[in-house]
Amino acid sequence: MISSNARYWIWIAGALGFNCDKVNKLYELYTDINEFYTGGMAEWRFCGIFTPGELQKLKNTSIQSADEILLKCQKLGYSVIAIDDDLYPECLRNIYASPAVLYVDGNLPDVDNILSIGIVGTRKASGYGVQNAYKFGYALSRYGVCVVSGGALGVDCASHRGVLASDGVTVCVLGCGINTNYLSENREMRKSIAKRGAVISEYPPDSPALPYNFPARNRIIAALSDGVLIIESGKKSGSLITADFALDMGKELFALLGNNSPQNEGSNARIKEGTAVPVTDFMDILSAFSGRYTEDGAFDFDNLNFADIEQVPVKSSTAAKPKAKNKKTETNDNKEEIPAPAKPKKELKLEGVEKQVYEFLTAEPVHIDEISEKLGIPVYGVSSALTKLMIMGVVKAEPGRRFCVSASSD
Repeated sequence: MISSNARYWIWIAGALGFNCDKVNKLYELYTDINEFYTGGMAEWRFCGIFTPGELQKLKNTSIQSADEILLKCQKLGYSVIAIDDDLYPECLRNIYASPAVLYVDGNLPDVDNILSIGIVGTRKASGYGVQNAYKFGYALSRYGVCVVSGGALGVDCASHRGVLASDGVTVCVLGCGINTNYLSENREMRKSIAKRGAVISEYPPDSPALPYNFPARNRIIAALSDGVLIIESGKKSGSLITADFALDMGKELFALLGNNSPQNEGSNARIKEGTAVPVTDFMDILSAFSGRYTEDGAFDFDNLNFADIEQVPVKSSTAAKPKAKNKKTETNDNKEEIPAPAKPKKELKLEGVEKQVYEFLTAEPVHIDEISEKLGIPVYGVSSALTKLMIMGVVKAEPGRRFCVSASSD
């Protein structure tokens, strides 16, 4: 299935880039985006929402590139759901920088009308983390819950595999094209997910797994979920970005109680500060969503059959030996096994609140309330700006709702 206006939205994303807030504005302005495309430069200027540089990008981008992407999707059997299609999730339309289109392998569940829980955590999961991710995925799916995660090593794939073991429904959100050979260890798992749920991405087929795609991908996981569960998250884990997106979107945030190891430093901090509800079993989550799940009286959470848990790959177990440290290697487990991005230009092309917030931040984490107070900007405005800056990969979130510039931005 390919949305009738998909080619125009793909063209817009190709011209303006992914994670662009202009997509939301265009969706509000046009009932038929074809009118925007056929109107040409006069119509684009008349909108009043584009910079001169963006107008030039629209002019220089050929619609043929969009048609080539659609042709490839047809050959691969992928669906392409545009933001103006009825099948596009409403929960994604209401966020900052909604994806212009979703590329889908499988059948996207009706996440607007069924209970969906995101499960995130470290790629360097311990045996405890892997077991619990698997158990929560398995148990929640037995109660009719759709589990959303990112398909990465460790916690992500353990939760996906738990759902598959229970014959449930899960959605895997990738930070690259869905046919890209990303994490070959999970290739078969992704094929199984597509048969019972969906593997999705906002990036066209063949798009590489670039580091800055992953923080952006996390906003989609949070948006598709009614609540997000953190299982083992280090102090600098990318899963905390998903947690912050969830909080900004007004979603429920849960965290598995863990010990004092570095792998739990981030998730335990969320519990201590009161932003995450501590959980020990799946009913702690379901109790927050009374009436939105199906009962399974025969299910025994304490006696699960861990059929394929030994096959769950984690980051620490895939390397034959430790890699030598160097400045080109990214250690944050949100960008696992992908070279760190090059330093951005000292002067970023930012405007308005984003520029103010970015210029205020340093390498020292600052609480969002202090940013708001010092700059005289409402918290919701600061939160929106921080979201955009995190998507750009120039700002990172720390425990306690604190933010600082990322290492690559210093």
